[in-house]
Amino acid sequence: MSKKKNKKNKLEKTLVEKILDQHKIKYRQAEFAVSEDKGGVAEMDTSILRDKERFVYKTLVCEGNKTGPLVGVVPITEHLSMKKLAKVSGNKKCEMLPLKKLAKTTGYVHGANTPIGIYHTHHFPIYLDNSMKEQEEIGVSSGKLGRSVFLNPEDLAKVTSAKFADLLE
Repeated sequence: MSKKKNKKNKLEKTLVEKILDQHKIKYRQAEFAVSEDKGGVAEMDTSILRDKERFVYKTLVCEGNKTGPLVGVVPITEHLSMKKLAKVSGNKKCEMLPLKKLAKTTGYVHGANTPIGIYHTHHFPIYLDNSMKEQEEIGVSSGKLGRSVFLNPEDLAKVTSAKFADLLE
């Protein structure tokens, strides 16, 4: 009977977790509460940020005037600099992808975008903020609302062919 209980407590793997397994990258799953605001935008339970051992990053999908869609990954408490992202990506300017185009472009709803899933599905260029390099483990979305994976930032860069850069406002 205890074996059945263990299976129920284990989270079913997301596509992102399966990709990490295929690449033999070590990670751990995390689940947290989310709710939607009046506009249908997912809001995260910020209690996940209270644990100083966790460094959570958000995946922001942008559009460059030359490259088209690209992704910037920055700490959840910080702001992405469009000028810095444009410069590092070879664009003259970048802007956030409009919310109405997000799911159609990436395959993920707002709040569930993940650099791992986006890269493996669409091969959009991925840029990770330099602050990540200071951490042993960081969290990014697992491609599903309320789910994250925590992994080594170098492994994240490897599995997404990402470049590290100064991306903060």
